[in-house]
Amino acid sequence: MMKIVLLEHINKLGQMGDIVDVRSGYARNFLLPFKKALRATKENINFFKEQKSILEAKNLENKKEAEVVKAKIDGKSFILIRSASDTGALYGSVSSKDINEIVTADGIEISKNQIKLEKPIKELGVYKIIVSLHSDISAEIFINVARSIEEAKLQEIGEKLDKADITETVDEKATINKMFDDENMAEKIGNQEEESDNSEISNDSIKQTLEHSSKVPSKNSSEEEVKISTDQK
Repeated sequence: MMKIVLLEHINKLGQMGDIVDVRSGYARNFLLPFKKALRATKENINFFKEQKSILEAKNLENKKEAEVVKAKIDGKSFILIRSASDTGALYGSVSSKDINEIVTADGIEISKNQIKLEKPIKELGVYKIIVSLHSDISAEIFINVARSIEEAKLQEIGEKLDKADITETVDEKATINKMFDDENMAEKIGNQEEESDNSEISNDSIKQTLEHSSKVPSKNSSEEEVKISTDQK
């Protein structure tokens, strides 16, 4: 491990001025040669404190330059012609160096260390690659690896169709869900209306029964009327 002082913000490491421990290989191969850090010696720490305002101004300038580069390459596609088998397996592989060369050939200056390729590309296809232009700025490019320009065009069309299918599938699913929601709501409303109708029918039946009962004379009432009639005679 090596103790270093950061000269700019580094993702997953720290902010400018932080003193951190990193693997020696990472420091020697990337951080130190690209002036993103210094060995955390007493002299270098004092140097950083003296130069902090200058380093902050330079970092701001680098960030503006990164934004300019991003505007040029973000979302851009690059075609790489390679030999491959009938199954699509490449004879060889595509590395960060290959990607850097084709991007640079297009007039855009970046280094291979800025290309975030997790592993070499070994098959035909369209690949999304992240380019780290600054600690706070990155761009996406697409590398279309094909055996010919015609095949690259077909792969690009296929990629667009796949994205369209995904979007269409999501839209269809949302529509179906909405239909089910509407049906459930309609069924719920129908059940409520049916319950309401049944309640009204029940109330009407009760009213009719009560009215009928009030019109039918009781047995006691009939006997009293007969008795009164007999007495009068």
